[in-house]
Amino acid sequence: MGKRKAGSERPLSSMTKMDIDQDESDSDDTASLLNVDFEYFDPQPAVDFHGLKTLLRQLLDIDAQLFDLSALADLILSQPTLGSTVKCDGNESDPYAFLTVLNLRQHREVPVVRELAGYLLRKAAGLESAKRLQELLAPESTAQVGLVLTERFINMPHATVPPMYNMLQEEIRWAIYDGEPYAFTHYLILSKTYREVASQLDMQVEDDHPMPPPQKKAKAKKGCGASAKEDEVFYFHPEDEVLQKHAMGCGGYDYTKESDEGASDSKRAFQDVGVKPQGHMILIEGKKFEGAVKAVGEYLSTGE
Repeated sequence: MGKRKAGSERPLSSMTKMDIDQDESDSDDTASLLNVDFEYFDPQPAVDFHGLKTLLRQLLDIDAQLFDLSALADLILSQPTLGSTVKCDGNESDPYAFLTVLNLRQHREVPVVRELAGYLLRKAAGLESAKRLQELLAPESTAQVGLVLTERFINMPHATVPPMYNMLQEEIRWAIYDGEPYAFTHYLILSKTYREVASQLDMQVEDDHPMPPPQKKAKAKKGCGASAKEDEVFYFHPEDEVLQKHAMGCGGYDYTKESDEGASDSKRAFQDVGVKPQGHMILIEGKKFEGAVKAVGEYLSTGE
């Protein structure tokens, strides 16, 4: 695709404040704040390769080792006017977040896409609400499925998300106008959630007296398609809870690779529990994607 924008830099119109330090012992409950300007850029092949690989590795978690992340990063960078990165130290710095979409049909012969599509089909096979994906990605299907890949560092403010989705929609409209294959019939959003698990550290026996199981400290939310008997699900990306309300299918799945013993404790979300990450996919019809993106903007702007 040719360059469509007047410039690659697209600054966020307002400054976002990040809480970088808070002393809970302070009687006046004051917090130290740092003002940071987040800027939006097109993916830059010359500078973003390693940053994208890091974020892709975080998105795919332990199963990242199943895929050629270098090839996946190169594919993302091969369409520099589709998708965005978020930075705060200028265009030459590493991205703190990214969002893009890949046409699974257009790139179906690319090895890393073929492997990733096969992986998602295997995971979807165990999800009653996501079996429709198998039909959409079948060789005889004419569906155009856009795989949305997005990830950000954990301390990034959620306000950076809606502009990336809004710009993606605008870029897709430009691409379609230019006759490029981005008239998606469906969007498949790849994400991740986590469940709380009992901490192995807290269950250790001290002086021959076993410690009692920890109690949860946070209100959890049911994941898409979860039954009342299943563990409650937490979202790494809060917008996923909104997106799945507009979905024709969604659900979580266990990773293929086994994590090392104690890995849950190394990813503790709260002081008294461990964390077990899981993959998560959300399938949205193309005609409903705009409404879903609008809802995400409204949700993250209010913080509710």
